[in-house]
Amino acid sequence: MPFDRIPDLGNANVGTLIILCCLREVTTDEVTSLFHLSHIERISFMKRYNVLRLCVMAILVAVGVVISPLLRIEGMCPMAHLINITAAVLLGPLDAFIVALTIGIIRMCVMGIPPLALTGAVFGALLSGILYKVSKGRIWAAVLGEIVGTGIIGAIVSYPVMAFICGREGLGWFFYVPSFICGTLIGGTIAAIVLYRLQHMGALKKMQARIAEGGKLWKKQQKTA
Repeated sequence: MPFDRIPDLGNANVGTLIILCCLREVTTDEVTSLFHLSHIERISFMKRYNVLRLCVMAILVAVGVVISPLLRIEGMCPMAHLINITAAVLLGPLDAFIVALTIGIIRMCVMGIPPLALTGAVFGALLSGILYKVSKGRIWAAVLGEIVGTGIIGAIVSYPVMAFICGREGLGWFFYVPSFICGTLIGGTIAAIVLYRLQHMGALKKMQARIAEGGKLWKKQQKTA
């Protein structure tokens, strides 16, 4: 579909751009039009969200939506935690948060999942990325961030959301804590095994470097243009 036929999305967020990237290639001019960015804002945006980074985010969103039903019961979605930790390690806290948020919105809209799709994902993804960064690249810190962020913070926040917004009865502040922690332990274990294996092979550092270098390469091309 030509870009000029896409409806005006106003101040669309990065999640919208990720979905567009899943459908087709998006050019710099289209990004400018979609987000109503000035030239300076466009440069700042493209430094961070280079094509490779957006592709990785899009892939994680797509995989996260597809595998989320595996081992899922209400209040426990281990595969979501696998994606959260992977995104936190590869992309950092902000982008991991965006990935988790996008997956949650898609699951709620397409699969009819309750708001637990958001409360049980975004806090863990953000804290996982923060602890991974603060610990200077410790995978166990990313896993711990997911367990605390989702298993405790997300579980507690889920109570008022489900009780007062969705009208669920018979819930308490710690109602979702056991199932959330169980899900994070399962997903965190799988993520740790995969990431430690990639780290042992030397592939993890290369992947992180390639994603980080995308913005630098774009900046270099702009200077030589």
